[in-house]
Amino acid sequence: MSRLRNKTALVTGGSAGIGEAIVRRFAAEGAQVLIGDIDQTGGECLCRELGSAVAFQRLDVSAAAAFERAIQRVMEPWDKLDILVNNAGIVLPAETVQDTTEEEFDRLMNVNLRSVFLGCKLAYPHLRASGGCVLNISSMAGVTGQERHAVYAATKGSINAMIKCIASDWGPEGIRINALCPVGVWTQTLRDWIQVQPDSSKIEDYLKHIHALRYCPEPEEIASVAAFLCSDDAKLVTGCILPVSGGGECGYRYHGPPSHVAS
Repeated sequence: MSRLRNKTALVTGGSAGIGEAIVRRFAAEGAQVLIGDIDQTGGECLCRELGSAVAFQRLDVSAAAAFERAIQRVMEPWDKLDILVNNAGIVLPAETVQDTTEEEFDRLMNVNLRSVFLGCKLAYPHLRASGGCVLNISSMAGVTGQERHAVYAATKGSINAMIKCIASDWGPEGIRINALCPVGVWTQTLRDWIQVQPDSSKIEDYLKHIHALRYCPEPEEIASVAAFLCSDDAKLVTGCILPVSGGGECGYRYHGPPSHVAS
């Protein structure tokens, strides 16, 4: 498929996980992609593998000056920005409010929420010129809540609310903005979260059963939906908070196998 031919994209957190899968999918569909990430080794390795359609810029998404440099890096060779994917984020600490320190709160807010604000604000004039779009990788935790993950869920819920407002503000100018909300996806970030759970040995089974389809997806399954939302096939879709969760929102808090499955 080549739905993104002649499109240019900036993907934050694009060196690994969901971001890497999105970079690969966008490049396969004809886009030129800048990876913005603090992981320079991973980003440059991905560039060497995928060739000249992909470039790398080191990016601390919580810093406005760094975001400006990344956007300029897109503009210099490609002259336009069609797609911004705000994917970079952190999941730890996975704690209750009372057990989260102020420093941890600030870091979650800066990396997960401030980054989306900065990306949208700084990309806006370029997206207005191109009639482009923004895609934010959010989480069902920001819709349903999640035990022992209060501040993380708050950052994702805030992103979802911001998207609704931005869609209303930018729609008349032809700019679309949407979000994808997974439950769990097999990434290193998820594996890091597993390690801090009270009984990590049982988490894989838990992750299967919170998805109604009874499996935890790979990043490529999120990337395929990302490509759709950033293509002209979705030109009438904006302000959408889309679950990509295998039906996880139908039973997100379920902690055990279904009764008809033998233990």
